[in-house]
Amino acid sequence: MTTDADLWAADESAAQTPGILERPRDVEAERVLVATAVMQPAAIDELGAEGFDPADITTDWLRWAWFAVEELRARFRDGELKHLAVHRQLETWHADGRMPVRVPAAEHLMELCNEAHYGNAAWYAARVTKKAIAARVVALGYDAILKGTSPAFDEDADVAAIQADLDGAVRPTDEENLAPIGALIGESLIRAVTPPTNDHRVPTGFIDLDSLFCGGFTPGQMIVIGARPAMGKSTIAQDFARGAAIRNKVPTLIESLEMSNGDLSDRILCAEARIPLHHLRQGIVSDTDVARAAARVQGTIADAPLYINDGALLSLATLRARVRNLVRTKGLRLVIIDYLQLMQVGRADNRQQAVADLSRGLKLLAKDFNISIIVLCQLNRGPEQRTEKRPQVSDLRESGAIEQDADIVILLHREDAYDKESPRAGEADLIVGKHRNGPTATITTAFQGHFARFTDMAAT
Repeated sequence: MTTDADLWAADESAAQTPGILERPRDVEAERVLVATAVMQPAAIDELGAEGFDPADITTDWLRWAWFAVEELRARFRDGELKHLAVHRQLETWHADGRMPVRVPAAEHLMELCNEAHYGNAAWYAARVTKKAIAARVVALGYDAILKGTSPAFDEDADVAAIQADLDGAVRPTDEENLAPIGALIGESLIRAVTPPTNDHRVPTGFIDLDSLFCGGFTPGQMIVIGARPAMGKSTIAQDFARGAAIRNKVPTLIESLEMSNGDLSDRILCAEARIPLHHLRQGIVSDTDVARAAARVQGTIADAPLYINDGALLSLATLRARVRNLVRTKGLRLVIIDYLQLMQVGRADNRQQAVADLSRGLKLLAKDFNISIIVLCQLNRGPEQRTEKRPQVSDLRESGAIEQDADIVILLHREDAYDKESPRAGEADLIVGKHRNGPTATITTAFQGHFARFTDMAAT
């Protein structure tokens, strides 16, 4: 990948070369910032605590002057002319070969100190950081041009790499996420005596599930719904979408790699208005049902923040771009993917590694954008090979990484799918086989296949 060093040569005149964009920078803010640090060394710690990175200072000798203050601030004596101490340190580093740039004259450092702005260091630091981010974005633009014009361009690997680099241009560093336990433990004690509100959670639409999950799905979670074919994975996913978007106005995106948006629209209408799906498909819905459906559409469905994409090709890079846009424009909070094994993957040594990469990428997507992601997943044939057909978490197909990355794993099981004469006909079990932040349980629901929905049992 092209680095900043490749694009911004040490000789600043290179930035003026025809055809080359001038590097975004704010030299005035850099000078004020370093002058303030020299005259008031405590600013170094204050700005560091707020996440300022001195590597964002583009003028070499100013950056080295900052490093000299960092080195000397604990040894400064009262009344000392700090610019002279900084000058001596820079000369020492230059003589040792550590500092590759020319040392400015002591008079130059003294003049610099006149530009210090006490009390405004954070504002100038923000200006420097903003320009540094802009410079990284420009550098990534050049890198994208090089990749896109290369004969070896790979639409999967290169687009994903560019997307990841672009996210990294503004993503907080690991150091900025560090926190001492003393600053965290007090909040834990407060949470211990404060019942959680449901404002930030995504309701599931099922009373017992909401109770088990303390109000619904949590931002940053990846929820896996696993089942064998024809058990109703897509249907339960649509129920989660209806519970979130239609009943609770939570902006939701469905990525359907299997069904068309027309099929999904039909099924959601039937589930909401209690219209037999086969009647709708045959065009023989009664006038009474049509009137009820029209009222339901006008009252709730039409205004629901539910968005459906039925594109057959979906990669992590494409999904990340779409999620970023919808988070910004619609306040997106829930994404449903139907289903994992149909997503496009980049090059990998084997299918297990490819699925593991997808799983990890989806988990990071949930964390990066602070949203909940529901991923539908096929199970292997394990349940059908056992006397008791109930699925297990280990039946997740193709990769144990799915189980590892998931915060919640819900396995869907219907006894009447295997035994038409089962006394539990019409019932479905939602087996919560993994729950990272709480207990596991089996929630029994009613399966109303003719309405294309699951619903709470009457006794709930």
